[in-house]
This record gives sequence, structure tokens and C-alpha cells, in this order.
Amino acid sequence: MSEILKIDGFDNAIIGVQEGIQPRLVYDLWKIVDVLKDEMSEEDALDYISYNITGAYVGESTPVIVDTKRTLDQLD
Repeated sequence: MSEILKIDGFDNAIIGVQEGIQPRLVYDLWKIVDVLKDEMSEEDALDYISYNITGAYVGESTPVIVDTKRTLDQLD
């Protein structure tokens, strides 16, 4: 098993662990936004997350980011 990767500075946004062959940390998108809103607007925080976190694939251990506010109906 590979090392479980963390996103530095966002421990308070961890909501669980994805089970499977390669466990991965699971983060709440909006808890990450809350951390970043101390330094930037919500819109800038979402842009930052998109570019620097969700856009970064670092292998099978890449953490999972869950949008806890969006539903299946909102994906269209």
C-alpha cells in the first residue's frame, strides 16, 4: 500500500477515508473554501482549489474532494 497523501493546511476539511485497495483521504470542498476565505474571496478560493488541488493528479493516492452542496440533479 502506498502512503496516504494529505493536502497541507486542510486537516479540518477531512471528512473521511475512501475504502479500497488504495485508501485515500476525503475532503469537503466547502470546508477547504472556508479555510481559504480567511485570505481570499469565495470565488478566488474556488479558482485556487480548481487549479491547485482538484486539478493536480499525484497518482493513486490523490485525495478525493467532495462537493457536499451539489446534488446529482445539479450536474446537468
